[in-house]
Amino acid sequence: MNEADEYRITAMTAEHAGQVLAIYRLGIDEGDATFETTAPGWEEFDTAKLPEHRYVALDATGRVLGWIAAVAVSDRCAYAGVVEHSVYVHPDARGHGIGAALLRELTASTEAAGIWTIQSGVFPENTASLALHQRAGFRVVGTRERIGRHHGVWRDVVLIERRSPAV
Repeated sequence: MNEADEYRITAMTAEHAGQVLAIYRLGIDEGDATFETTAPGWEEFDTAKLPEHRYVALDATGRVLGWIAAVAVSDRCAYAGVVEHSVYVHPDARGHGIGAALLRELTASTEAAGIWTIQSGVFPENTASLALHQRAGFRVVGTRERIGRHHGVWRDVVLIERRSPAV
């Protein structure tokens, strides 16, 4: 991808399933994106993610460059305005503002729905993700030390959140 390439953000649909899951798999394989070791099938992914808060970035040919999706943190009414999100950009498309554009779209859709907090957990080694989120208005809440094992190694997770000033 070069600087002249353009992309657009649109709702994620089943049409994007194969490419979305391939990008997810690339993130898993890099080792600093998630505790997951395998990507789910589309049905499991589709069922888990909130349909009104998931988007893809597409190039002019319709190729998926990145995606973002959210899940409810809890079904308890006190947490109705809190979601946890994931954002993944294809390695060949990084550094072109795609992650930032996806975060802006998610922020707009969640605020329109009355959601007041978007949160996530990021491995501290994933400095690009932490920087992206900081630029998008997320703050570090804290670090959960040695919270889980990943390929036999204890890993920390940095908790981040963005509180809406509008909701």
